Amino acid sequence: MLRSLDIRDVLLIDRLELEFHPGLNVLTGETGAGKSILLDCLGFVLGWRGRADLVRAGAAQGEVTAVFDLPPGHRARTVLSDAGIPADDELILRRVNNADGRKTGWINDRRASGEVLRALSETLVELHGQHDDRGLLNPRGHRLLLDSFAGIDLGAARLAWGARRQAAQALEAAEARLAAARCEEEFLRHAVAELDKLDPKPGEEAELDIRRRSMQGAEKIRSDVSRALQALGPDGAERAMVDASRWLDEAAERAEGRLEAPSAALQRALIELGEAVSGVEAALDSMDFDPRDLELTEERLFALRALARKHDILADDLAGLADELRRRLAALDQGEGDLARLQEALSVAEARYEAEADKLTALRRKNAKELDRAMAAELAPLKMERAVFETRVEAGEAGPEGRDAVAFTVATNPGAPSGPLDRIASGGELSRFLLALKVCLARGNDALVLIFDEIDRGVGGATADAVGRRLAKLAEGAQVLVVTHSPQVAALGSHHFRVAKSVAKGMTTSRVMALSAEERVEEVARMLAGEEITPAAKEAAKALLGV
Repeated sequence: MLRSLDIRDVLLIDRLELEFHPGLNVLTGETGAGKSILLDCLGFVLGWRGRADLVRAGAAQGEVTAVFDLPPGHRARTVLSDAGIPADDELILRRVNNADGRKTGWINDRRASGEVLRALSETLVELHGQHDDRGLLNPRGHRLLLDSFAGIDLGAARLAWGARRQAAQALEAAEARLAAARCEEEFLRHAVAELDKLDPKPGEEAELDIRRRSMQGAEKIRSDVSRALQALGPDGAERAMVDASRWLDEAAERAEGRLEAPSAALQRALIELGEAVSGVEAALDSMDFDPRDLELTEERLFALRALARKHDILADDLAGLADELRRRLAALDQGEGDLARLQEALSVAEARYEAEADKLTALRRKNAKELDRAMAAELAPLKMERAVFETRVEAGEAGPEGRDAVAFTVATNPGAPSGPLDRIASGGELSRFLLALKVCLARGNDALVLIFDEIDRGVGGATADAVGRRLAKLAEGAQVLVVTHSPQVAALGSHHFRVAKSVAKGMTTSRVMALSAEERVEEVARMLAGEEITPAAKEAAKALLGV
């Protein structure tokens, strides 16, 4: 509920404080008095996009503050939570417009953007008038309004749509992967065959390189080792030392012991020489290899390195690449089976969604007729008993809330073509259509402040009285603000405000006053009689007011 509105230096208002109440609040006044200014101010503080020149002439800035009561569970609390703003039972909105055009907003003393204010406004206020393109005249919202009227639960359809979308996305992704795999199928099969033929092992390159280097080194030094063995062996040093030892032994008997030490040393040398010859022979044996082994080692080493360069990876990673390519090739081979499974899952999800969408269509068509009957009952007292209101439910684009397109159409006279509300109905007719529709759709909207801007324009007498009674019906247990020129509507208000304009010292100012019971009689009499209020007009006003 809108509790109060404080306006400072906005348009024709210098300072205004208004307190509103539950029920039907009516605002009256002569044409041009400034009734629409109040709506401009309320729209400004709610972040609506409107006129830019709001600041009162001569003032540095204009400011509007609106205070709302927020009952527990009000939708505005969700908007506040999403914006990180604490919610309380009282909501204070304040917005300032500087003379240079800059606008700044606050919600409960916290800075807030116009976007957040507008999101809040959708949960707080609903405006209806002859140019109502935000609400009932917007065809994009007609399905939601019908669902609200019918009390339709969209949960099952939304879940089915989500499952269908996930299944479709999974199938699309699998098809894309399979298409990409098919594009490289020839490469995969050739690469896997090439890798399988070579059968690389991790660490194999290093082992082959060491073996190759060893054989290459052995080939270079083997000739030197062979010459060394020849120099040390029976045809070389060993023969000379054996001959020397034999000669010393023959001479030892005549040398009186002088050759014993040299002879012993020579024997030891022969032993060491034998060990050296054995070691050299062993080394030479180890260097003995088949040249074909070197050739085969080099061929495999070079093949590994060439394949690694081809795939731009390390030779040690070839085994892992082979595993990955085999996996991709297996996925390709299994892809058809996966597609069949995913297509079946999508078919099941689509069938489930179609079933839920069919239920929604049936419910909407049934309740469309109920809404049409309710509208016919409301239009008759509004002197539009010959008009035909029809809720059309036709096939539309599939989505999480079904696949129906809903549109409200009217025909103002029997046999006349029907069409959208704002194209077929005249100004006065449109106002009554909107009012009747709002009465029929009023369930669940008690938390909204309903504002009707001259929705009774162009009607009078019994029709105006019927309009007022329906506005009063809407205001039962809710809050309705009505800007009106109709005395019949004004007389049904629970609270009455009069807007008046005055000129002082060359400055025009609009004032808004809450009227007492006696003042209401004067105002309704003015609305009935015009500038000169006659006793008959006062009596008629009292009759309308029931006093």
